[in-house]
Amino acid sequence: MSELNESPLRLFHERRNARMVPFAGWSMPVQYSSIIDEHKAVREKAGLFDASHMGEILVEGKQAEAFLEKLVSNAVAPTAIGKAVYTVMCYENGTVVDDLIIYRRGDDRFLLCVNASNTEKDLAWIQKQSSGFDCTINDVSSDYGLLALQGPLAAKIVTMVLTWPELESLPRFHFIEREWSGIPLLVSRTGYTGEDGFEIFCPVKNAEIIAEAIITSGEPMGLLPCGLGSRDSLRLEAGYPLYGHEISDEINPLSGGLGWVVKLKKEADFIGKKALSEMQQNGLQQKVIHFILKDRRIAREGMPVKSGDKTVGKVVSGTHSPMLNAPIGSALVDSDAIKAGNLTTEIRGKSIDLEVVKPPLYKKPG
Repeated sequence: MSELNESPLRLFHERRNARMVPFAGWSMPVQYSSIIDEHKAVREKAGLFDASHMGEILVEGKQAEAFLEKLVSNAVAPTAIGKAVYTVMCYENGTVVDDLIIYRRGDDRFLLCVNASNTEKDLAWIQKQSSGFDCTINDVSSDYGLLALQGPLAAKIVTMVLTWPELESLPRFHFIEREWSGIPLLVSRTGYTGEDGFEIFCPVKNAEIIAEAIITSGEPMGLLPCGLGSRDSLRLEAGYPLYGHEISDEINPLSGGLGWVVKLKKEADFIGKKALSEMQQNGLQQKVIHFILKDRRIAREGMPVKSGDKTVGKVVSGTHSPMLNAPIGSALVDSDAIKAGNLTTEIRGKSIDLEVVKPPLYKKPG
């Protein structure tokens, strides 16, 4: 087994007795105190995540924009400098290579943030597709540490730490690049929890300094360090997809609930456009649904979804929702069966009804 990559926050995690687990080739914290406490901190106050395992790819050159318009399904050209766009890369058959965020740093300069488990695959795919375009592709993942400060108090905390008052009014999916105490930062109003929040890209050597500054300022306000466990339960409560589950090299973005990032009317003939256009025209055979269970047991990935005695799909994600105090999940199900309703799953021989709900699964009061 190959050696795991270490986060630049390894000592930060050790000092807080984090429980470390292998994840996407990295040693990462799954929890510090408890997943439920960390989850609730993000929903009610704030949480700080280490996302340094994510991959970063720099695309630069005169035809960088034209290349990205071919590469991804969402529209890149309208994205102004200082703005980010969420999108997917697809194969020719319409299934997903990866989902990613593109940050426009200049007219011809873009930073791509991709999933840790897909970084090498994505880099090879992007380099291959860039043939014939006047642009350069560079893997800069080892240059960056990445922190995610999430929760209703995130804006107050990050503004207090960085002393950039404009952060409080920064629109979602916009970012600022500036130095803080001589450290170059890219701070974006993005996240993966369904809460307000910021993601902070910084040089690897400075990640620990920034994390400690955020913890010192935020802990008196209820901020907790958070691990991968609460990151997953938060994203599933919000109805956000995770690569390899709701989208994958077998599940296209239309079926996965990401039709809003597939711009079939954009001029560029992006990879997978033809296949996705045909799917939309002919109707989707399967779709991802989200559900709540009125039971204590969790429907785990791979469990069958049934309509009567017929298997019509499978669970692709499942966990416990701390805010709903119930099992929640998502499943890939035949479209006809979704229309018919009365879906069930089977856990230890017991048939349990799926309460199909539209994301987000947890909605704050008011």
